Amino acid sequence: MHRNGRFAGLMIGALLLQPVLACAQVADGCYRGINLSGAEFGKPPGQINKTYVYPSERTVTYFAAQGFDTVRLPFKWERLQPDLFGPLNADELARIDKTLALLRGYAIRLILDPHNYAHYAGDVIGSEKVPVAAFADFWGRLAKHYAGQPDVVFGLMNEPSNIGTPVWVEAANAAIKSIRDTGADNIILVPGTHWTGAHSWFREEDGKSHAAAMLEITDPGANFAYEVHQYFDADFSGTKGTCDRAADAVKAVSKFTGWLKDNGKRGFLGEFGVPGAAPCVSALGDMVGEVADNPDVWTGWTYWVAGDWWSRNEPLNIQPTKDGDRPQLAGLKPFLDAPSAACAALKR
Repeated sequence: MHRNGRFAGLMIGALLLQPVLACAQVADGCYRGINLSGAEFGKPPGQINKTYVYPSERTVTYFAAQGFDTVRLPFKWERLQPDLFGPLNADELARIDKTLALLRGYAIRLILDPHNYAHYAGDVIGSEKVPVAAFADFWGRLAKHYAGQPDVVFGLMNEPSNIGTPVWVEAANAAIKSIRDTGADNIILVPGTHWTGAHSWFREEDGKSHAAAMLEITDPGANFAYEVHQYFDADFSGTKGTCDRAADAVKAVSKFTGWLKDNGKRGFLGEFGVPGAAPCVSALGDMVGEVADNPDVWTGWTYWVAGDWWSRNEPLNIQPTKDGDRPQLAGLKPFLDAPSAACAALKR
């Protein structure tokens, strides 16, 4: 992709400084990121650049220039591991590696996000067709490949759904153990079930709330954060193109902050997004402010969504158009331009 001289200079400088910058960013604990969606598109296996796509250099360049330092990368488990308990697909793994190399050119971290909702080829983890051991096997293989690379974060699973909380806790713990058994000490992001909404964290599901059940997560490496998502529309799904319940959404994240503090845990806001109307953009700043004001318990955030193939008509999309920046960027910019002093000073 075309890149102007200013961005070319940035790229060269970042390449020279990458090992130092990447480590410093991981140490500060303040992830300010974007979901670059596209690699999870289409039914597997699909065809690269026809049914699914990885982020282009042009897109990465744009978000790097805005100050984003983290990319959450959705992809399909079935593409990366075509057969359960089988090897990872070398071509697909190479595409992720190529994306990581591109991001490193701008000292941007990578969050690996199997975007499968706790399913594989339509069957849920913990079923006869997709046993817990298969999920653990997948993460053991992936962790072995990225062990010792602190700018790679392991997001266990996007929005587990239609899976009982006890089964998910068992699966998450099995995957975490498999990761640590490889010697990998990368940070792990652990979601809850029922789409891991902050608004539902304290609601009883399967006989126990997430606030109670998720305390059963165990990490031998003691390096994980709980991942929650929170949208602003009437049912908190992010599908309505409104921000009708913005105040409730911000309140839910604030309550989750209290839970993290009470239990000595860390959190990560993996998905959130708003349409471009001014009241929605203002609420967006309120939510990010809650995370930025509490860097002792919040690892950071990644906005949903952007990506080369996203329609400009998608209400939450902040992929730039020929007309320039999306309005939502104004709600994020203060936190991209000037992260809090506490955040910058924090060491993990």
